[in-house]
Amino acid sequence: MNSPLIGITTYPPDEQDRFHLKADYVHAVRRAGGVVVLIPPGEPRPEDLVDVIDGLLLAGGGDVDPGLYGGAAHETIANVNAERDASEIALARRVVETGVPLLGVCRGAQILNVALGGTLVEHLPDVVGDSVPHRTPDRQPTRHPVSVEQGSRLAGVLGATEINPTSLHHQAIRRLGSSLRVVARAPDGTIEAVESSEHPWLIGIQFHCEIRSGVDPTEQRVFDELVRAAARRKASRTREREA
Repeated sequence: MNSPLIGITTYPPDEQDRFHLKADYVHAVRRAGGVVVLIPPGEPRPEDLVDVIDGLLLAGGGDVDPGLYGGAAHETIANVNAERDASEIALARRVVETGVPLLGVCRGAQILNVALGGTLVEHLPDVVGDSVPHRTPDRQPTRHPVSVEQGSRLAGVLGATEINPTSLHHQAIRRLGSSLRVVARAPDGTIEAVESSEHPWLIGIQFHCEIRSGVDPTEQRVFDELVRAAARRKASRTREREA
C-alpha cells in the first residue's frame, strides 16, 4: 500500500454504545489520497499506534476536562469524556516525540495545547464578548473572518492570509503549550490556529475546515497537505528500512 495511513480519532460511544465520527473528516482525507484508520478512545496504549500510522488527525467533539489544565468548572462545558481525553493526550505527546504529521481540528487543537502544558478559555463570551460569534446561540456552526500570519506554515498551506471558515466552538486556547506559536486569530483576538517550528508538520486549527472541504479548495488544502506530509514521512521510513 503506497498511500499514507492517516489515523483519525473518533468520538466516544453514543447512547447506542456506538463509536462514531462525522464523515466529513474521512471524505477530506480520502480526497487528499490518504487511507483512513479510525482510532476510538479506550485503547490501553494509544501512543503505540503512532508507530503504525503515517499521520494523525485529532478530530473535534466534546470539551476537554478543565481539571486537566487547572481550569474552572463552567455550566456550558459539555460532553466531557475522560477516556477520550486520556487517549488523545497520549497520542499528541507521542506525535510530538516522533515527528508524525498532525492536524488538530477544534477540540483537536485544544487537546494538543493541553497535552503540551497549555490552558484553555472555559467559555469565550466571558472573555472576548459577543462581537464575533464562534457558534450560534443554539450551538450550530457559523462563519467569521480569520487572519493568518503571513509567512506561517498555515498561510502557505491555505495560500491565503484572510479566510472565512466555519466555526463551532465556545472554548479556545488561553495559554500556549510548549513549542507552539499563534499563527491565526479572529477579530476579537481569539486564537484560531497554532503550529510548531520544532516539528516537521504540526498544525492546530480552531475552525472546522472539514465541513466545507468538499466545496472549498482552500479548506481542502489543509487535508491535502497533511496527507502530503504523511506521504513524505512514509517514503522516508521506507528508505530507512531498505538501506
